[in-house]
Amino acid sequence: MTEVARGFASDNYAGVHPAVLEAIAKANVGHMRSYGADPVTTRAQELFREEFGQDIEVLLTFNGTGANVVGLQAILFPFESVICADTAHIHVDECGAPERFLGSKLVDVATTDGKLTPALVEAAAGGVGDQHHVQPRVVSIAQPTELGTLYQPSEIAALADWAHDHDLLLHLDGARLPNAAAALGCSLGDLGAPLGVDVMSFGGTKNGAMGAEAVIFFNAENDVRAHRLRYLHKQSMQLGSKMRFIAAQLVALLETGLWRENATRANRAAELLAAEAGRLPGVEISYAVEANAVFAVIPPGVAAALQREYPFYVWDESAGQVRWMTSFDTEPDDVHRFVEHLAALLAA
Repeated sequence: MTEVARGFASDNYAGVHPAVLEAIAKANVGHMRSYGADPVTTRAQELFREEFGQDIEVLLTFNGTGANVVGLQAILFPFESVICADTAHIHVDECGAPERFLGSKLVDVATTDGKLTPALVEAAAGGVGDQHHVQPRVVSIAQPTELGTLYQPSEIAALADWAHDHDLLLHLDGARLPNAAAALGCSLGDLGAPLGVDVMSFGGTKNGAMGAEAVIFFNAENDVRAHRLRYLHKQSMQLGSKMRFIAAQLVALLETGLWRENATRANRAAELLAAEAGRLPGVEISYAVEANAVFAVIPPGVAAALQREYPFYVWDESAGQVRWMTSFDTEPDDVHRFVEHLAALLAA
């Protein structure tokens, strides 16, 4: 087996936290009922309700794209649209899955930092009541954004207020929600219902799980659409037969606060990386480093040489912009070695 060097390409490159592996092994005992009718899944759902409130519907999925598709599908007709940033994962990195499986149009909006504002959304929400136009129905944001920037809670609340005042709903892609909560010093639940979020995707995979995500539907008791979720869950091919093994991963992250420990470590590694790399001549940090992503512009030719030793992505080849991601298992020594190698290449 060839091991990929510990690099900065993606938090998906990281392995599985030992506590998560242990939880999976503990769940691998005897027979349990399938499709989520097992005590491990029940425990995971209890923990989500402790974090996000009792009035939620929560369904576990295999991956983030599946969580986004299931959540959005529950609140959209095919003639309705989703307004999102032009850098949004649902727009750029899901191979058109939302549009194909929902039949709904994504309306992407240019931003300077990956963040939508009520003014930007309002400018994109035209054609209301006109049968010739798709009807705006959902505002979708990511927390953190794909550029690693964070919405302040007040900014999310402002978007939710605008959306609800205009009969729209707010969807939050939380593939890295633990990183956002750790950086903001708040609970996971603080970024949900209290801010007016209607539907959320919650990510565990990038936080140390093997492969475990969830869809959270808020105000479920009073919203008939929440009851569609279990059918959409199955139809969207996200209902795991051996659900206990997905659930066990989320129990491991949520039960003892491991999610915060993992996210904090990743965030601090990104801060260190930005601070050390940003001091090098010829390196320009592109955006505020607020979670576990560092975007930087480096001189032509340096990226290719650096990639021969460390995996990472070139984000914008024309601008020389790269993206470096840190993970729950990124150590300070990993950062120091990487920056030393970068410094040597810059000096050559």
